[in-house]
Amino acid sequence: MAVSNEILTVNRKALEINLNPTIFGSFAEIGGGQEVARNFFQAGGASGTIAKSISAYDKRYSDAIYCKDKSSRRYVSRERLELMLDAEYEELTGLLASTSLPDLRFFAFADTVSTLNFRKDNISHGWLGVKFQLNPQSEPNQVIIHVRLYENDALLQQNTLGVLGVNLLYACFYHWQRPNSFLLSLMDNLATDRVAVTMIHMSGPDLLYIDNRLLCVQLVKNGMTNAIMFDRNGHVQEPDDMVYKKNVLIFRGSFRPVTYVSIDMLKTSFALFKKDEDYDKHNTLPLCEITLNNLLQEGDFDERDFLDRVDVLNEMGQNVMVSNFREFYKLVDYMSQFRIIKMRVIVGIETFIKVMHPKYYSSLRGGIVEALGKLFPENTKMYIYPALDTSSEKLITIKDLVFTHETAHLLHHLAANRKILDIPGVNPAYLRVYSHEVLEKIRTSNADWENDVPVFVAKRIKARRLFGYNDQNE
Repeated sequence: MAVSNEILTVNRKALEINLNPTIFGSFAEIGGGQEVARNFFQAGGASGTIAKSISAYDKRYSDAIYCKDKSSRRYVSRERLELMLDAEYEELTGLLASTSLPDLRFFAFADTVSTLNFRKDNISHGWLGVKFQLNPQSEPNQVIIHVRLYENDALLQQNTLGVLGVNLLYACFYHWQRPNSFLLSLMDNLATDRVAVTMIHMSGPDLLYIDNRLLCVQLVKNGMTNAIMFDRNGHVQEPDDMVYKKNVLIFRGSFRPVTYVSIDMLKTSFALFKKDEDYDKHNTLPLCEITLNNLLQEGDFDERDFLDRVDVLNEMGQNVMVSNFREFYKLVDYMSQFRIIKMRVIVGIETFIKVMHPKYYSSLRGGIVEALGKLFPENTKMYIYPALDTSSEKLITIKDLVFTHETAHLLHHLAANRKILDIPGVNPAYLRVYSHEVLEKIRTSNADWENDVPVFVAKRIKARRLFGYNDQNE
């Protein structure tokens, strides 16, 4: 199929699939009606495409069909979706694999969704996926996405779900060779104020060339979601699942490279967090956040540079988050939608001074007061890492800060209510290390850079020639 910039209507996409005599499969939908299958029935010619359509809405019935050998605690979850895809695909191919039509390419589409309830007090989200063959009698591929539904009406959400499902199935057969076109096509005939695609994972014999980490960063870059997360093993995770009912410690940085300061900030912040009376080491999640602005600071997005940073952080045992938030209040406001127990944000004191400057909040009707209200909800505090006064060799902490009358009272309020806390126990020797200076040393082959980073980080920079490292002049 030729590449085209034309955005096809939902009906046109469904009809093209219906009229393709090689595409044949089933639809299983839970929680949002049968909106996806309905679009294919309404387009016409569905008898050539749809083997079965089912809505296993009752939980007991769903368990009986999809949880025969495995259990799934949550009905709207990736785990349940994958059980649905496996069961539907196995049934379809088991019944029809020996059909007299050897050119058929089978698929199973499934979704499990929580649309807005009657009280309108639940989180509207869902999982959609397709298990499909690109070639007859081949091993199947699989694409899974997670979405947030933003419309304030259940019927509108169902309609959005129907459009999204058609886009997903169409993309699996017609855009699989062009990952970014695949992503962009998911939002055809939709808008970002209706739905966000918060996670995607593609796998299978025909999709081995895809790096799901880069794919998810493109979701942020394309404006399809505000943030994506990777666990410490580098696997893409849905944010709500990852931080659900956890204590979260967020550390924003460039990590280019990870220096002794980075390590010290994480170590000392964790030590401070442990003093909270309900701290639980098994329920506390550190997140190293990289903003998209940071990734694009030198122009185009450097895929290799990004993966190098994630790899090093993962090898340190760190989880990684990529977001499009410039301001910290937007980051906290985003994280506050999840069921987080406690949130702590780590910042250097020089960054905190910028956080407290009114000029950054001129676009808000409530100015800095509104921003601070979003930045410091009840469960959130900021941990402030000190700086070094090189003239006196003394640490600069919260008590040393002097602001204008516009913000001085706000600083005092935050300090008095322990919304901002100095991080104790820092190593003063590391306060002379700045990542941008270390990066310049690496690029200019100044061997002193090795004194500023942990040994294992230095070894990886050398072995992989990261960040412009060249050993010829050393």
